Amino acid sequence: MERVTLDFPTTAIIHRHSLTVRVTDMNYGRHLGHDALISLLHEARVHAFAALGLPEWDMKGYPSIVADLAVQYQHEARWPDALTIETAVPEPEGKALTIYQRICNAETDKVVATARVNQLLVDLTSGRPVSIPDKVKLAIAQARGA
Repeated sequence: MERVTLDFPTTAIIHRHSLTVRVTDMNYGRHLGHDALISLLHEARVHAFAALGLPEWDMKGYPSIVADLAVQYQHEARWPDALTIETAVPEPEGKALTIYQRICNAETDKVVATARVNQLLVDLTSGRPVSIPDKVKLAIAQARGA
């Protein structure tokens, strides 16, 4: 079986967000379900970009859409585990923002999962992806300390 392997870019971290596994996040295996994990990633990603003044629905004039998602599951999480979700964004290339997220158990430091999302900014008039605006690139670079 081929497994997804993702390398989290620690030098590109722009935000850290704390969340707790809720009882409603549990699946029949009594651990964090994959659907809930994706929701936690989305919550942390929204907070990360909002902290930069870039809400996902208006990134300097353009809404964003998720083009694809890859997740590498590494350890289980259970209710009521405290989690830290780190969001990292390398220098944007072309028309995609590649966003990495790493979920860690805040008490044990074990990595629960690593994810990569490619997001596109879309011109609502044409419905087509646009190049990442310089103002977006600058906000991300400043958050990385670059």
